[in-house]
Amino acid sequence: MKTIYDVTTAVSPPTQRPLKVYAFDPSAGYLMGNITTISLNYEKLLPGPVGKKLAVVDFDGSNRTYYQPVDLDDPKILIQGGIDPTESDPRFHQQMVYAVAAETLQRFETALGRSIHWRISEGEGRGAKATGDGIPVLLLLPHAMYQANAFYSPKARGILFGYFRASTTRPGNNFPGQTVFTCLSHDIIAHETTHAIIDGIRKYFTEPTNIDVAAFHEAFADLVALFRHFSHKEVLLDTLQKTGGQLYRAYVKPDARIDEPDDAKKTPDIQAQIPAANPLIQLAQQFGQASGLRAGLRSALDTPPNSDDIKVKTEPHDRGSILVAAVFDAYFTIYVRRTRDLFRIYRAGGGSAHPEDLPGPLAELLAREASRTASDFFTICARSLDYCPPVDITFGDFLRALITAHYDTNPADPEGIRDAIMQAFRLRGIVAESAKFFSEDALRWDRVRPGALKPITELVFGDPNGLTEKEKNANGGILRQYVRENAAALGFNTAKNGEDIEVPSFHPTFRIGPDGGLKVDMVIEVVQTSQVQFDQENEKAGSFPFRGGVTLIVAQQPLDEQGRRPDPQIRYVIHNRPDEKRQRRQQHYLASGMAKHVHGAGTGLAATCGKEGAQEPVNESRFQIDFGLIHGGV
Repeated sequence: MKTIYDVTTAVSPPTQRPLKVYAFDPSAGYLMGNITTISLNYEKLLPGPVGKKLAVVDFDGSNRTYYQPVDLDDPKILIQGGIDPTESDPRFHQQMVYAVAAETLQRFETALGRSIHWRISEGEGRGAKATGDGIPVLLLLPHAMYQANAFYSPKARGILFGYFRASTTRPGNNFPGQTVFTCLSHDIIAHETTHAIIDGIRKYFTEPTNIDVAAFHEAFADLVALFRHFSHKEVLLDTLQKTGGQLYRAYVKPDARIDEPDDAKKTPDIQAQIPAANPLIQLAQQFGQASGLRAGLRSALDTPPNSDDIKVKTEPHDRGSILVAAVFDAYFTIYVRRTRDLFRIYRAGGGSAHPEDLPGPLAELLAREASRTASDFFTICARSLDYCPPVDITFGDFLRALITAHYDTNPADPEGIRDAIMQAFRLRGIVAESAKFFSEDALRWDRVRPGALKPITELVFGDPNGLTEKEKNANGGILRQYVRENAAALGFNTAKNGEDIEVPSFHPTFRIGPDGGLKVDMVIEVVQTSQVQFDQENEKAGSFPFRGGVTLIVAQQPLDEQGRRPDPQIRYVIHNRPDEKRQRRQQHYLASGMAKHVHGAGTGLAATCGKEGAQEPVNESRFQIDFGLIHGGV
């Protein structure tokens, strides 16, 4: 009897790889869903694990030894979704850093609508053959050093995670003096991976040209880690119950009440009566507690609404906390708007106006909205990177990018997301100096008027899988020629005939537009660099690289009625052009002691940067953010 089935057909390869991780870190124990499974796009891995974009290299720098690499394709490990979470097995540490880093990268690629690459070499950025200076695979070193630190290092081409002893006097939920591994903190891994992603997207965002640059890096990385918390359903449901749905509370209600006479001192008798910090808005709790803090390392709402902090806070984490609080203020505003009808229905049915225990179905609906809102805000923040100028980023620039990015995907904005963002930033004194008014239309970057710029002809947009090497080379030549021929129209100085203008990157993006159709753009960085003396009368004072640049967002046009494709349309020219005001501000910042927070110079850089000239080139590495220095104590 013949079979109607084709039994010779090969089994399709898997599409997903489930891996177990800590949702937060080991200090949260096994309760409330701290042991969770994340699903990654499947790729075949070598022991390490080593994939196409990430490679775990487990060399213990303090003990000078290599730990046996985990083989996640081993059938015994594969069948159980990875190794069970544990602090004592280095192989799980390797699994954890790979899984969270890969998940973070995956979330960015989904939001941006393109494949992300690490730091691009000089050759790649110009559409020519790579010179080998880029980072083809990001290295992850789980036990790089005995130090309370973890940081992204372009020089090491990866992320270095440290380990250290917890405080013996105030260890929090840790055993006094126990070893704490930063590679087991979901927040820290996501934070550091975000630094590497931003460096891959924006070549010059690691140059601290003003007081906001390093703070922006830290704030954005914190935002990515914190928004991930709202995808942990069990923790989210528990927090909703303990806050009565008010997820923005700093502390959650304890499991047990303190029932004492009014004239008695109300103090906890058992651990269940002790209020706990809200886990959703706390960052890196184990690290913070092990360092002697009461709660996490930082919080989503560290900075209350006021316009004074922005004037005095200069340390990158402190200043970054202002931006984090502004974004989360807007997030919680939209969460409240999206859930208020649910609370109205609950109260109409006899529920308390200030509930302590929520019905299960209501908590489920609230959790769904909180998670959806967090995903929406992460996507807005991620996409806003494409709408930032390529150099000298400020909080005000980021505000304009947020407003423009959201408008491009949701022009109607029936829930008032853009207004919530604007008001949250205004309350904390974050303004866009380049905008003429504080209104939505003034904060959006200006669209290019039809005919104001010549079209970029023959540009190749490729497909969602990326550009081929041939297409990259072709686009590189087309773009270099275009920006040099149109340098004046783009706002560049044409004294050197455009020879000092470069195209560091160009990325095609593929997204669904507001009309439901496919929207294809090309995001292009164009940067002009010149060397400027710190002191025009003293060459020995050295010089610094001064850059101006524009981000071009170019749209591929749909086919016309004759089946032909019109020339691409330049939609936005987002600029920080090279002008004297910016030059003086950057010169003052680099020469002052404020820059010490990000590259270690005690009293300014002028004496250590070298002087211009072929015999003694400027040491531009001195103008890069030192994440190891910033993250000392993480």
